[in-house]
Amino acid sequence: MDHRDHVSLIRSGVAGSGPRWLELGAGDGAFTLALADVLGAGADITAVDRDQRALRTAVEAVARRFPAVTVAPVPGDFTLGLPPGPFDGVLAANSLHFVADRRRILEAIRERLAAGARLVIVEYDADRGNPWVPHPFSFATWTREAHDAGFGRPTLLHRVPSRFLGAIYGAVALPCGQPLREPPPAHDR
Repeated sequence: MDHRDHVSLIRSGVAGSGPRWLELGAGDGAFTLALADVLGAGADITAVDRDQRALRTAVEAVARRFPAVTVAPVPGDFTLGLPPGPFDGVLAANSLHFVADRRRILEAIRERLAAGARLVIVEYDADRGNPWVPHPFSFATWTREAHDAGFGRPTLLHRVPSRFLGAIYGAVALPCGQPLREPPPAHDR
């Protein structure tokens, strides 16, 4: 996957939102860059990851490519607590598959979302993992888990093939009872 794929997986779930986002498991910033690209100037991203070196790499990459976007690094394990919100959105790209029981984390995410906000996930479309991706969840499984944690029915945004576990998908979900702000028309960059 490249930057264009990363953007395609999240674009229609992020576009049209407010500028304040929380990213869980930012790593070295592949999806942080995609989020910055979609949000544009004035975006304020709080990036959480256990690896401080990877977070520095993410912050530096965004500063080089998108200097009008702010990234606040938060070293730590998001499963032990989330930064205070409210956020206009939360991005969990390839991070929730490290959590066996996601309900508690999903409920904490829901509590951090502002009115009209959304949760965008990127995940392998499989229900069986491997040592590197221990707890992936298919879109069908995500639909059930999102509902159980107080989110409405997720919308599949995009899917790309993957040599690991077949495919990766992007999806967006809203807390129950919240309407999604209409994003601007999609276009490829």
